[in-house]
This record gives sequence, C-alpha cells and structure tokens, in this order.
Amino acid sequence: MKRFILIDGNAIMHRAFHALPPLTNKDGELSNAVYGFFSMFLKILEDFSPTYLIVCFDRPKPTFRQTLYAGYQAARPKMSDDLPPQIVKVHEILESAKIPIFEIDGFEADDLIGTLSVKIVESSLDIEVIIVSGDRDLLQLVNDRVKMLAPVTGLSNTILYDEQAVEKKFGVKPSQIIDYKALTGDASDNYPGVAGIGPKTASGLLGKYHTFENIYKNIGDLPEKIGLRLATDAEQASLAKKLATIIVDVPIVLDIELCDSKLFDKEVLEQKFELNGFNSLVKRISLSLKNGYVKENDITEKSTSEVKKEEQLGLL
Repeated sequence: MKRFILIDGNAIMHRAFHALPPLTNKDGELSNAVYGFFSMFLKILEDFSPTYLIVCFDRPKPTFRQTLYAGYQAARPKMSDDLPPQIVKVHEILESAKIPIFEIDGFEADDLIGTLSVKIVESSLDIEVIIVSGDRDLLQLVNDRVKMLAPVTGLSNTILYDEQAVEKKFGVKPSQIIDYKALTGDASDNYPGVAGIGPKTASGLLGKYHTFENIYKNIGDLPEKIGLRLATDAEQASLAKKLATIIVDVPIVLDIELCDSKLFDKEVLEQKFELNGFNSLVKRISLSLKNGYVKENDITEKSTSEVKKEEQLGLL
C-alpha cells in the first residue's frame, strides 16, 4: 500500500520552538523551530518512506471558528516574535525543494488536512494516510485508512494512533471525538463544554448513548445531577461541537501525482541545510534521501545513535 503523509506544519513548528533550546544558525538567526521541523521531517521520511507528502499551514487571518466564538484560542500565549520569521524560513525551504504546501485564509491547517485525507481516501483503495500533528482534534479523522502520528514528549518520542489506540486512550471511538469534546470542552482552544462533565463521564455517556444528540434525547433517563448540567450548558455544548468539528470540504484541488516524493529536490534541500549550518541534518539527508528513502529496518543501529547524539548537540 502506498503511503501519503500530511504534516501539520504549525503544530510541529510550535512544538519544536518550545522543545528545543534557542539555537542559532551560522548567521546568528534563531533557528530552533526550523531545525526541529526538518529534523522531524527527516524522521518521517526515514521511518515511513512516504510515496506522497504535503505540509499544511495555518494562515494569520481569522478563521470561521473565531467568527463563531470570539474567545476561541484567546487564552493561548501570544506568539513569540522569534517564531514568525522561522515559519517564513520553513516555507522558503519547502518551496525551494518543491515540497507541496497547502494553506488558505479562513481555515486552519486541521481543516485542510481533514479535506485532503477525505480526498485521498476517496481517490484510491491502496493509499494509507498518516497525519503528523500534536493536535488531538485530528484524531476524529482516524479510520481504517487514516492514522495519526503524534509527538508525546519533545519531537522524537511519538505514538501512532489507529482506531484501537484512540479508543484505548480516550475511551471513545475516533468518530466520537467531536461529541466527546462537545461535552468536555477544550482548554487549549479555550472553549467550554458542559461544566462538571469530565473525560470519564463523557466517555461513559458516549459508550451508552453513542452520540451527543442521543444523549440529549435521553436526558430524562440520566441521573438528575448530570441531566441538570447537560440542560444548563446545552447551548455552549452545541457551540463546542461546531468548534471541534474539522471541515472536510474546504475548496481546494488535489493533484496527487504532484505530491510524489520523487519530485522533491533533494539537492536543494541539502544546500539549504548547509547554508543554515544544520550539519547533522545534512548527514541525515545523505542517509535517507540521496539514494531513495530508507526503510526503518534498513537504518543501522550505529547511524541512528549517531543521529540522536548529533541532535542533542543541536546546531553544529
């Protein structure tokens, strides 16, 4: 089966920016997020040997979710002034290396990833989709053809979610993640669900009644305390469900063959790493790109340990 990787660019860059020390390139420019992003990028190529790949980004303009709810993501810290120039740098490197980028005003990268995953699955029976992101909202997209690779700590420690892993972690099926967040809310995106309904209660209700709507249809059968909470916060729970729902029909056109990893300009990518002083990434690109992608079991124990050691040293 062919493999299509969809990377949530902003999510990975934010994680890299906060996970790595304030490393600078040879020109004295802060480059920890750039370095971290491409370190993760190469790890994906090394581990998954994708046939196709796209990187999706948020745009700075407000999205429809901020129109629905003025407080959406309002509690998040203001983006550091050191990060936007690095986002520009990652764009420039990706574009130079002919690696596809998708972004559109009014929508989050999540919505583009959701739309692309649906288009890819509908286009073929022999393409597996792997989403790369730390945003748990995207777990609602997981199914028998779509998985999600999520960093757990830092950038190198990850977990690959399939349907069973999602259910084990959250107590609900991927298709119920939207309803789960409607009940529990989302502190990171700053919207409430039903006050007093936590993860355990939410998963229990969905296990019995299956959907958000069916829970409310049977509200009279619930314990009085829970029923009162649901009735009191019904409006904000309904809003939470809209905010949690990833759009899967963003008006974008996908030509799968233009996303073929064979079209990436590997020499330009290597040159960009050299210009930025990313010496350890240059060595890794020689390992994983120059002669075609390497399967995970083809990477020697020695080369893997050397790479990890170099990453710990940062920019050389």
